[in-house]
Amino acid sequence: MCLTVDYTKINQYLTQIFNNVLIIEEAALRSSRFSDVSIKEMHTLDSIGEAKVTTPSDIAKDLMLTVGTVTVSLNRLEKKGYIERYRSESDRRVVHVSLSHRGKLLYRLHRKFHQKMVKGFVADLPDDSVEILQTGLENLHTFLEEIK
Repeated sequence: MCLTVDYTKINQYLTQIFNNVLIIEEAALRSSRFSDVSIKEMHTLDSIGEAKVTTPSDIAKDLMLTVGTVTVSLNRLEKKGYIERYRSESDRRVVHVSLSHRGKLLYRLHRKFHQKMVKGFVADLPDDSVEILQTGLENLHTFLEEIK
């Protein structure tokens, strides 16, 4: 069996999926008790939550943004009560960022959304198909990391 790859169709699916996820996430935030958080701020919270404790420079690198852009976002998130900043004990020049109680709650809800989405995505797929899918996604991730 010879499989013809339709690169245009795959690209369309990837683009539409990416856009739909952002639209759904934004709508969910706007209709929740966390309506004061933008999708960009949610991505900042997500980066902090993954690291547990991090620095503005690490967040900027993770999100491919400037430190100045991240600082503006962190200032907003701190005012809203989603993050806490504190100086390093070993080097007072270093500022650490972590999620506040409110930030952890939103982070966990956001993770649940993504978990539910992934479970729905692989539901009813045979294990070998999930492995092939995972390999394809790893390849895409590696490609994107290399051109970052």
